[in-house]
Amino acid sequence: MSESPPPPTEVTIRLKHRDWEIEVSCIETKIKEVIEDVLTGIDSVSHDDPTLGFQIDEIRKEIESLKATSNMTLRNINLSSGDVHSKKLQKGGATCRSLLEKLLFERYFETEKLLGNVHEELSRRGYNYDRTAVSHSLTDMVRESILARIGSLRNYRYVQKKPPSEI
Repeated sequence: MSESPPPPTEVTIRLKHRDWEIEVSCIETKIKEVIEDVLTGIDSVSHDDPTLGFQIDEIRKEIESLKATSNMTLRNINLSSGDVHSKKLQKGGATCRSLLEKLLFERYFETEKLLGNVHEELSRRGYNYDRTAVSHSLTDMVRESILARIGSLRNYRYVQKKPPSEI
């Protein structure tokens, strides 16, 4: 009796050709043929329409522009009081930090505030964060030189360092 040949093995290969990235799966014996077909197809798509390359470059530039715009930080944006709401939406919701930044832009920190005052203000607005979460967010804002911390341990007061327009 003769042995039957082993079943064909499926192979998966990732190809990078110019600006294209493709994943190909096929049986091992057909891999060369399939890759040649894929590369020929990519090259023919690139050469069939001369404006296609230009359009792809334009789309890439637009995507990079959108990425750059979405990565802007607050320090690069001059927020007016009307922009505070859009800032909250940009952050993706009501995080403790975004709420503290909203208070900052509403000039809440123009006068010194104790942790308890800040926690009560957030609670009054319907946001019930743990005092430690509020404390950590305030500490982060102090580290980033957005707020100043005055006083001693367990009696810190927080006040804005600069007007919100300069942040």
